[in-house]
Parts: sequence; structure tokens; C-alpha cells
Amino acid sequence: MAVNIEYLWKDRRRRMGMPLSFTKYALSDDRIFLEKGLLNMNEEEVQLYRVRDISLSITLWQRIFGMGTITIQSNDKTHPTLEIKNVLHPREVKEMIHDQVETVRKERNVGVSELLNDDMDLDL
Repeated sequence: MAVNIEYLWKDRRRRMGMPLSFTKYALSDDRIFLEKGLLNMNEEEVQLYRVRDISLSITLWQRIFGMGTITIQSNDKTHPTLEIKNVLHPREVKEMIHDQVETVRKERNVGVSELLNDDMDLDL
């Protein structure tokens, strides 16, 4: 059964600025997706309301090609760290993810206490 998900943003991991990779990234209204592989595929997703921190790193090589790596820390138990490597316009993408995280949290009435409670569950 095919599921149609409307994506706000999609890109691939790039090499020397070219999308020559079998790693794909996508952002929907409530999740961020990572898909790796050609023959054997691995898919991960993180629900945006679980995101705790978003950081950006840009190496000299990435700056030359207009790329960067966005690292997302979340309360997801199976994949707490998600790296979006070598994507174009990384600052804009980071801000888009941040804005969508805030939108989802407001829609779900998720506050800081829920995120802290998830952290306490991880420590037990």
C-alpha cells in the first residue's frame, strides 16, 4: 500500500556538491526522514515534537560547495541522533526544521516538562 506524504523539504547527501548518493533526507509536517541504501534500504524517522536540539557544522570543504551538516538530538529511543550530512543551504534547512519543530510542539501542546520526563525515562 503506497502512502502519500507531503514533504516540506527533500534533498540527498552530496559529494562535491553533487547529489551522487543513496542517502535521502525529507521533512514532513511532523517528522524528519532518513533513507539509506540502494539494494538494502534502511529508513529512520524522528517525530519533530521529540527534537531537543538542532546544531549546524560547516567544514571548509562544505563551505566551498555551499553545504553543511545538521545534527538533530531527540528523545527518540531508537535513533536519538540524526545527522543530515552535506546538504545544500544548511542554514535555511536548519531554520526550516526549527520552525516546524516549534509548530508541531504548539499543535500538540508539548512543553519542556514532557521533554524532561522523556529524559528521566531514558536514565532509568
